[in-house]
Amino acid sequence: MTASGGQGELFPGVAGSREVVVINQRCRLRQEAQQRVVAVAGLPFHHYRVGDRVAEAYAMVTLVEQGYARQVEVARAFGRDVRTVRRYQQRFAEGGLSGLGRPGGYPGGRRRVAASREETVNRWKADGVPNREIARRLGIDEKAVRKALRWLGWGASTQGGLVFEGADPNLSGPAVEADPLGCGEVAADEPGGGVEVAEGSAQGADPNLSGVGALEGEAAPLSADPDPADRSGDRLLACMGVLDDAAAIFRAGTAVPGAGVLLAVPALLASGVLDAAREVYGSLGPAFYGLRTTLVTFLLMALLRVKRPEALKERSPAQLGRLLGLDRAPEVKTLRSKLAQLAALGRATDFGRSLAERRVAIRGHVMGFLYVDGHVRVYHGKRRIPKTHVARMRLAMPGTTDYWVNDSEGEPLFMVSSEANRGLVKMLPALLADIRRLVGERRVTVVFDRGGWSPKLFTTMIAEGFDVLTYRKGRTRRIPKRRFTQHEATVDGHQVRYFLADTGIRLPSGLRLRQVTRLGEDGHQTHVVTSRRDLSAIEVAYRMFERWRQENFFKYLREEYALDALVDYSVEPSDPTRDVPNPRRAALDAELHKAKAELAAVQASYGLAALSNQERRRPTMRGFKIANATLGRQVLEALRKVTDLERRRAAVPRRVPVQQVSPGEVVKLATERKHITDLFKMVAYQAESDLCRLVEPHYRRATDEARTLVQSTLAATGDLEIVDDTLVVRLDPLSAPHRSSALAAICRDLSATNTRFPGSALSLRYQVKPAPPSSPAFPGPRPVSTPPPPKPDIPRDG
Repeated sequence: MTASGGQGELFPGVAGSREVVVINQRCRLRQEAQQRVVAVAGLPFHHYRVGDRVAEAYAMVTLVEQGYARQVEVARAFGRDVRTVRRYQQRFAEGGLSGLGRPGGYPGGRRRVAASREETVNRWKADGVPNREIARRLGIDEKAVRKALRWLGWGASTQGGLVFEGADPNLSGPAVEADPLGCGEVAADEPGGGVEVAEGSAQGADPNLSGVGALEGEAAPLSADPDPADRSGDRLLACMGVLDDAAAIFRAGTAVPGAGVLLAVPALLASGVLDAAREVYGSLGPAFYGLRTTLVTFLLMALLRVKRPEALKERSPAQLGRLLGLDRAPEVKTLRSKLAQLAALGRATDFGRSLAERRVAIRGHVMGFLYVDGHVRVYHGKRRIPKTHVARMRLAMPGTTDYWVNDSEGEPLFMVSSEANRGLVKMLPALLADIRRLVGERRVTVVFDRGGWSPKLFTTMIAEGFDVLTYRKGRTRRIPKRRFTQHEATVDGHQVRYFLADTGIRLPSGLRLRQVTRLGEDGHQTHVVTSRRDLSAIEVAYRMFERWRQENFFKYLREEYALDALVDYSVEPSDPTRDVPNPRRAALDAELHKAKAELAAVQASYGLAALSNQERRRPTMRGFKIANATLGRQVLEALRKVTDLERRRAAVPRRVPVQQVSPGEVVKLATERKHITDLFKMVAYQAESDLCRLVEPHYRRATDEARTLVQSTLAATGDLEIVDDTLVVRLDPLSAPHRSSALAAICRDLSATNTRFPGSALSLRYQVKPAPPSSPAFPGPRPVSTPPPPKPDIPRDG
């Protein structure tokens, strides 16, 4: 106890020097004096002394290998690049601790400047580039440059010079020196080793922007190319490993095809797709087409209705590159390799979750009702994969099922790929867990179809804070027509009118729910069941019937974005123990159905014979049976066949492990690449929907034609002009004055956002060209009509 009566510190003098770095929710990195401790869930996991690079590298590798943290989280906490963490993992896997414990200094016997770079160094030096500038461009220490120049015959008196002409002096990063472990390059001005410099980062750019487009308020990456039509300098830097994404450099032009797609850039950036990709994937490594360029390419392709990478063969790479600020757009092989590189990381689920979190933050007001439904992607290839029921075709076909969650306006929120033949009842608990993480503790009404009918599941959902809204499944009594009344209301701006009956039901599990029944014009009754008692009956019916928005969304994406397109042909192992419908039982069901049909036909013939029996000839039943003995035997045989089939079917289980019915290896279609491309299409659709909402105040028929107007606008041609630090996009007028007027209003709204194109320092401004003057109906003088010649006077007979 202190003199003032308070309790003193347990370890005085230590708390002041304590530094804590948060790795993630479970892991912390704490430093006290010269000791560092890695804690997992509050328990010490690893400790080492500051400066012990081997122990530090081992701690980083262990965190990733044990699954406690991701590579990007470890790299951020320890001040390293993601590639360095991967390099540590590879060296540890190959050589253990000795692989991490390389001797200090540069490896002996190796030239610090590769022979392939000596000619470049010699040329730069001859052009007067200072040693420090050369070192920055190559990402090495200035001392290594001096040694290389001595090897090349440059004396100490000749090692001065002028700044390289045509290159930006800010293009380079800080001078670096060799890592004592040989595992990465360390900034020379950092005490004790400092923070690693990303090998592939754009020189002179903020390292936190590596691999993503520059957003508002962030520094744009720089380029070594003065000519936007020739990006050979940046391509050389990418080959040298000092550039991980090319800057977007635009050039002026007229009648650029597809210039209207640049209208979607503000909406795409507002979705946070680039930030989410940077957070999840980090970087694709040294490349001219980096992560930012790859994502922007895929998104603009989707909006331009280039439905798959192979379709790029039909488009000019130079023309599409002008929309990206590049000399050429990436071609098919490049895009497929980038997609494979992203898929190899296996983070599509994290990417989708990050996008959903940003969507909820932007549009949280429409998350009160969430629609859940499965979409079956039919497979027509040669692989043997399990079949599933395709509702739109009313067939069982090979395919996979993706479950989508949409908001109350039908906009997609996120999607999950499921195992084959896994129904909505089994998928809903996992989907609800994701929904709860996204929306927090607010109460959400989940809307789904009869595939999710399960009284047991309803009880669990209500206990977890969710409300249920679905169709009633199974047979039920018809409600008397006198119980129905007409309801009219305006919901979400739509005038609706239904004949409804509001009652209550009690399920076999004891759960009491509300039932709202709609009476159709043909007398059909549709029963809607919900746990919401605070809503009016007409709103309950409207929210349930609005589920067709999700069906329309699937149809739109299939046709406009090729949602069902096969992204790759690869397969991956599937769970061989999962249960599937037993094909033997299905075959017996078919036989039994046929046998019952035959029994019904024979029984009908026997009954017809009894009805037409003449009692004068056969007054007794015995006589009738004798006369129709053949029909009687047929009835008995059909009955025995049906009984035998029912007995055999009862001995066959309904579901069996898939390995018992599928010969060879149990596989399923690879999901990672498909998941990533579906997320790109989802973001593109969201951006298109945001543009539709901008159209509504300026277009009278926006309810019916807004999306058609946006489609034609995105495909419109236009001129590109560079004015100071602004990229002016002047679009050609549309087909009608009122459509062009709506487009001009959209351009004003989007220009007010002052959005910068990702990877560029240019702000976007949008304009619409004035309509050309209409040509007069008669461009020349009206021709003078001459009277027809007189008809000859023909005499008529008598």
